[in-house]
Amino acid sequence: MSEQRLTYHARPTMRRPSIVMGLDGWMDGGNVSTGTIETFIAKLEAEVLAEMDAEDCYILSFPGSMEVSSLLRPHVNIADGLITEYGGPTNTFYFSRAEDLILMVGKEPHLRWREYGQALFSLASDFAVRRIYFIGSVAGLVPHTREPRLYSSVSDEALREELAPFGVRFSNYKGPASVVTYLMHEAPRHGIPMATLVAEVPAYVEGRNPRCIGAVARNLAGILGLRVNVDDLRLLGDELEERLSEMIREHPELQERIGKLEQDYDNEVFDMQMGDLKTWLQQRGIRPD
Repeated sequence: MSEQRLTYHARPTMRRPSIVMGLDGWMDGGNVSTGTIETFIAKLEAEVLAEMDAEDCYILSFPGSMEVSSLLRPHVNIADGLITEYGGPTNTFYFSRAEDLILMVGKEPHLRWREYGQALFSLASDFAVRRIYFIGSVAGLVPHTREPRLYSSVSDEALREELAPFGVRFSNYKGPASVVTYLMHEAPRHGIPMATLVAEVPAYVEGRNPRCIGAVARNLAGILGLRVNVDDLRLLGDELEERLSEMIREHPELQERIGKLEQDYDNEVFDMQMGDLKTWLQQRGIRPD
């Protein structure tokens, strides 16, 4: 059944690739999840590997107001009476043979998590995948002028040791699960370690956030040992920061709140990552904060 969901467009010979996946949905604030994968697809000139037929995994309409129903319905473009685009949910796999990497970008399924997962793990088995990483994001108390914090959950203790040198923090959470949590719970049964890399992005910034996408892409490249130039995203992030800062300067109360947020963020980063230096300075009567 899981194989029937997959349509292969290529059968490349790969060594022991990793899968990096991003999903439009619950954990795609700032388009960090899908945007990071799309960045790697473009930078690595990745080719289409396979598509997953998962339309029955989605709720496409829901009784109620148009405001609610429109959140679930496929997007369509009609120009001068002619349908030019119909965008139903898609889940597509790409590959970079040179980097021994499989990239997957899709939409978080509402239904049939087990069948969705079986299709993913079937493809992983076909290519002897060694790791699966999910890239995501959540809204948090991060100022737009700072790099996002990166949190992780892992299916295997060994992954904690692999990720710790990259400044990743490990999650403590109780609450509603996502399909990603389900996949990570199932991963050991398939013999494939899986980890999430979730960026905490500014809660007050709407839309695509190139600064956060670029930061996550750089961290991911380091973890995977890839050379990927994302300077273009850094420039776009700087432009976004300047526009937001100009708007904030026109509102003194908001500027004060953002300033306090920056101070709290910087102090926490200092405490977490530079604790020994802070202690050394305090012993000499120097207050770093």
